[in-house]
Formats: sequence, structure tokens, C-alpha cells
Amino acid sequence: MQTVTMDPIKRYVLLGILLSLIRNISTSVTHYSIPEEMKEGSVVANLAADLSLDVNTLNQRKMRLDIIANKKYLDVNKETGELYIIEKIDREYLCTSKSSASCYLKLEITLENPLRIFNIEVEILDMNDNAPQFRRDAIHLDISEATPKGERFSLSNAVDPDVGSNSVKTYHLSESEHFNIEIQTGRDGSKFAELILKKTLDREQQAVHNLILTAVDGGTPARSGTVSIVVHVLDTNDNAPVFDKKLYNIQILENSPIGSLVINLNAKDLDEGSNSDVTYSYSLYTSEKTQETFNLNPSTGEITVKGTLNYEDFKIYDMEVIATDHGASSLSGQCTIKILVEDMNDNHPEISVKSFQSPVSENIELDTVIAVVSVSDKDSGDNGVVDLHIPHNMPFRLRESSDNYYELVVSEPLDREKVPEYEITFTVTDRGSPPLSDNDTMTLELLDVNDNVPQFPQSFYTIRVMENNAPGALISSLTAFDPDLHENQYLVYFIIEKEIANTSMSMLFSINPENGNLYALKTFDYEIEKDFLFHIEARDSGSPPLSSNVTVHIIIVDQNDNAPVIVSPWRAHGSVVEEKIPRSTDKGSLVAKVIALDTDSVHNSRITYQFLQVPDATLFSLDQYNGEIRTMRMFSYRDQRHHRLVVVAKDNGEPALSATVTIKLSTVETAVKAYSDMTEVPLEYDIFSDLNLYLVIGLGSVSFLLLITILVTIVLKCQKPKASKAAPPCRNSVASERNSTIADSTLVSNDAYWYSLFLAETRKGKLVVRQPVPKGSRYIVSSIPRGTGLTDTSDSAASTLQYPK
Repeated sequence: MQTVTMDPIKRYVLLGILLSLIRNISTSVTHYSIPEEMKEGSVVANLAADLSLDVNTLNQRKMRLDIIANKKYLDVNKETGELYIIEKIDREYLCTSKSSASCYLKLEITLENPLRIFNIEVEILDMNDNAPQFRRDAIHLDISEATPKGERFSLSNAVDPDVGSNSVKTYHLSESEHFNIEIQTGRDGSKFAELILKKTLDREQQAVHNLILTAVDGGTPARSGTVSIVVHVLDTNDNAPVFDKKLYNIQILENSPIGSLVINLNAKDLDEGSNSDVTYSYSLYTSEKTQETFNLNPSTGEITVKGTLNYEDFKIYDMEVIATDHGASSLSGQCTIKILVEDMNDNHPEISVKSFQSPVSENIELDTVIAVVSVSDKDSGDNGVVDLHIPHNMPFRLRESSDNYYELVVSEPLDREKVPEYEITFTVTDRGSPPLSDNDTMTLELLDVNDNVPQFPQSFYTIRVMENNAPGALISSLTAFDPDLHENQYLVYFIIEKEIANTSMSMLFSINPENGNLYALKTFDYEIEKDFLFHIEARDSGSPPLSSNVTVHIIIVDQNDNAPVIVSPWRAHGSVVEEKIPRSTDKGSLVAKVIALDTDSVHNSRITYQFLQVPDATLFSLDQYNGEIRTMRMFSYRDQRHHRLVVVAKDNGEPALSATVTIKLSTVETAVKAYSDMTEVPLEYDIFSDLNLYLVIGLGSVSFLLLITILVTIVLKCQKPKASKAAPPCRNSVASERNSTIADSTLVSNDAYWYSLFLAETRKGKLVVRQPVPKGSRYIVSSIPRGTGLTDTSDSAASTLQYPK
């Protein structure tokens, strides 16, 4: 082989040319992005400007565009250097694989003189130009009606050639009360839906459910695709066979030929398939005589004559037929058939009720058709002419509509409360001699209408409640009556709200809404509250509801729960009162007067006075009504100097309550000039505790001498009582002779406050007490007792009487 040698200079020149060509070949890649579906002729970019090429030399350099694709989608305008579209680009066609979200069209631009090659990538951006599509037009699902709710069923997912946000994003299901969907995300990011059963199915109500599943992509605007979902509900044996009637009354002529059809029973089973196939049979309650006379076809339910029928031998046949389905767990239903054998001595006229409307509303309009009846007679001539009648005392009449057809219409208003149902007897009589007749009785029931207002037996109830009652105790039962039926008759009771002294009636009383039992919610005190007046409403449950109300007057009855309280004579300490009286006192002189108060009612507050202990019954007398103790004779030297009188004040209650006072009476030789103290004191609420009371009494005793000094000043300045509760009560002293006339005492009571005025003359003088007494408060009576002698002042401090509740 001959070896060719090259001059070194030529070698270097050739190597330089080769290196120059390699440098002119571009290795960089130019990137463009365009959306798919751009119109033909649309400019993508100006390559001459982007690649720094001279536009005037593109033809000379033989510019060429090569595309790595099966179609030429782009070209270059050699006059302008612009890259433009010559055929619409479909991204889904160009890039069939969806494994990558990017789709590129690779180009190669070649120029000669010198040789240059440019690599260009055009990214095709996805547009939402495809709607989601399902692989099938319909999805068929078979679901048993016994399937529990919450069961899930997979559905075929929709596909969308678009990518990214333009692909399938969600699904929607047409409105359905039995189904909804839940959207799931696959490992590749695809979306699919699962059908969820949210309510159990019932094939007998709806055997097929047609749903629409819609797939929606995430583009703007969004595109969607739909598929039909057909759910076939598979039957389970959940329905028993049902006869048209529970009781069949059948009449059959005697001597009917064997094989005559008596009745064709048709028990219906709402299930399907073998679950609805029914077999008929006699029950054990059907007598052998009946089974020998009639034949029952177990497949068709036909009952035919099997033996001879003789009216004189046997008139009525009773049988019970059971229909059983063929389900895995078979179910059954039953009916009773009563067959009446008719006598064939002659042909009786026949009556047939074609239609009968029962029940009907009691407010049905007049001339409304209740029944359509036809009559017939197999005889001819006068024996075949028939007349139809109904009883005359009914609010109905017969109207002949056509030959041998009659309509029963309403002729008078109906009232269910007066007559709840009508036994309408249709009597058909032929004109033979003697005439024969037949009848048919239909029971027309009337439906109730809420046309009656609840009524209380009384329009006004007066209820007496003993005070100190137990909370929650039944005090009365207020029952109203509504002649309507069912919900129109169901009554609910309410207390019509009313406030007394900022307290609502519902805080004082409660009524059982179902039976009208009235209860007291608190313990009442006659001395505070004596009566209540309010209204109770009874409302039925009709639509619209009707109601009425009744006035209730609750009267609190007083109990003898307050004992008498002795307010005079005043007892400074304990229950013993010490009094002094001259031995020269005349017969009939007033020694002392006992006054007691009782806050109960008039009957229970009537007080009588008696001696419990008296040393000499011939010396002292006690008026049982006013409590005055007087001398029955003058004192003698044989009489003791000290007398102990125990007086009891007893009220008129049952049982009676009482209070006692002990009076120690001492006789003195010196005549006593008595002065009376008249003190007018307003009652005050007790704002002092017992400790404060004792402190006041103690301080009063210690200040005895000081009180004597200022007594005259206080009497002069305190002529009128002060209105303020905070001010101390003023004391007015008025001198009175010992034997002055005895004044009357008056008690005036008004509701919770009572006002009493006592004017009594005792041996010490007159005592006036004005006192409005609220229940539960205490009153204070202050007095300045005097000793013996004209110039003596009180031998004790001013005393205070407190009356506790």
C-alpha cells in the first residue's frame, strides 16, 4: 500500500480550516415556549435577531430548518428571519405520553458559507382544550337492598389528555338521598370517585336509581364530562304476601255445581323472583268439613266448590287461608273467608255497591257522592222490577243516575261529635207477590275535624289552699273536654303568664300540660298573701289549634299558726309583772288590763282571757273578752298583801294557741296618785339583734338616773311622732287619774298589713300604740312606767317590747 505524505504546511492549513468549521457549529440551545393550538401564520420568534444573523444573507447562506417530528409544524421566513407556524400544534397528539408535564419540539437551523448549526427547543404549553371523558357511557352497579349504609363502591375514573391543572380535579354527583361520593387521589396524582351508600335501599319503593357523575377539570374555563350511573337494587325477601282484605264475605247459591268458582284469592308480594312466588294452603283452624266442601288451588289461589251445598244442612263456612312465598326465609300472610250459602227457593233482587267512599270528613260538602250502587233481579216482569231504599232518618238521599244505578249523596250537614258513624243499609225490593228483598249495609265512618273548642266544666274556679302547704303538692285538677278525636282532642294546659310583685305565676304554680293537674311550687303564708287570680289555657293539638281559658282564683286559707302575744301590761323581764294597788281600792276598780294580739285571720285571732291561777276567786274578776281585771270587793285586813294572778290569752283556732302573763299584785297602805303615760310609737322593722337589744336594756338600766333628769325635757320636745324609721320613738306622757273611764280597743286588719289602735287605761295610765305590722317584722312599744306618789318618776328604765314572728 502506497503511503501518501502531506506537506506539513498544507497539513496545518487543513487543520485550521477544520477548526474554523467546528467553531462555526453552534452547540448552545435556544428555548421558546408557545401555547398549543396557535393559528397558522402566528410568529413564534425572530431567529435572525435572537441568533445575531444578517437577514440579507439568509438566502445566500441557504438557511434550512429541520424538525425532529413526523410533521413540519414550523418554518422560517428567509426574508425576515421569523419563525412562524405553518400547521396547528396539538400538544396531546405531539406528546402522547403524560409521564412528563413538559412537551418540546426540537428544531435545527443550518447555514452555509460558513457552516453554522443552531439547536432550538420550542416548548408546547398545554391549553385546556380537552374535556374529561369516561371510558364508558354508563356504569351499572348491582346493590342489594340489604346493603348497610356507609358501603363504598368503586367507580371508573374520567381521563383528560390535558396535564397539570387542566386535568381532572374533582367529581360531582347528581342530587340523591341515597348516595354521595368521596374523591380519592391515586399514586400518579389522578382523581377518582367512590360511591357511598348513605341511606339503605328499598327495592319495593325504587328498584333502579339513575345518577349522573360529572368530572370537572381545573382549567379556566373548566371543562366537564359526565357518565350515567345505573344502580339496580337487588331484591331480598323482606315483604310478606298480603291479601286484598283480611276478611272476605262471600255468598254462594245452594246447589251450585261442583267446580263453581267461589273466589280467586290474589295475595300480592312486593318482592320479585322466587321471593314473590306464592303458595296457598288452609290453616289448621279450617275445619275438615270446610276442606271437604271446597277445594283450594295451591298455585292460583282459586277456591271452587268440591262438595254439595245444601242451605238447610249448612249455611256458613269459615276458612283461613295462608299465602307463603318461596324466599330463603319464607314469609307468609293470611286471610279469613266466610262463605254464606243462599237459599234458592226464588230469585232475590240483588244489590251491588260499585264504589263506597269511607271514611269521609265530617265537614264534607252537601250533594257529595258517597257511594254508587246498582240493583238487579234475574226475574222478569214485575218480579224483576226493583226499588232501592235507605233509612229515612239519615242525612243522605238516593239519586238515580242511570238505569238501575243510584248515587248516595249527602243531604244534610254531618257532625261526627253527634253521630260518629252511619250504618247505611241499602234495601232492594222487587214488586213481586209476595215481594222479595235484599239489602247491603255499609259502614260510613266520619273523620274528625278540629271544629270544637276545649271546654272547661266551669268558667271560674275558686280553689282554697291551706297555708303552710307542702311545695309541689297537688291543689286541684282542671280538666277540659274536647269532643274531637285524636290530635284534635289531645289537650295541652298552660298558665297564662302574669306577674305579681315582680314574681311570675310560673314561679308560684305549675300545671301538668297533659292532665291539667295544678301544683303549688311554694309554701304560702296567709299573713303575707291571701289570694291569687290568674288564667289557665287549654289548647288542643289540631291544625290550626283551638283553645279556651278559665279564670282560677286561689284563696289561701288561714291556719292557726300564730300564738297570741301579750303586749300589755308590759313585762320588762320574763313574764312576771309587778303592780301596786292601795288597800283602800273600791269595789269594781280596774286593777290591770291584759291586751294580747294575734296576726291570724279574724276567726283564729279572736282572743279570750281566763285566770289560770287566782289566790282568791272572790276578790278579783277577769272579763274574758277585754282582759280587764277588777276588784269584786274591797280589801279587808284578812286579805294577803301579795297576790299572784296568772292570766292566759287563748285564740279561737283549732287547736287553740295561747300566751300567759303573771301579775304580782302588792297592796300598799298609802294612796297612790297614778299618772298615765300615753306613748304613740310607730312600728319599726327590727334592725337590732338580740345582743343589741340586751345591750340597750343594760345601758338603759345604767343610765337610769340620767333618764330621770332629762325626762321632763323629752316630754316637752316630743309632742309628735317622727316619720323617719331611723329616728327614735318619742314619748308623750299625759297625767290621768287612776279611776278614769276605760277606753275601748279597736283592731283593724287589712291584707298583709294590719293597723291596730289600742287605748287602754290601766292602773298606771293610758297606753296608745299605733302599729302598721308587716308579716315577719317586730314592733316596738316604749313606755315610761311610774311608781307610787305624785312626784315619783319611773322606778325602771324605759322598756321595749318586741313581737317576733
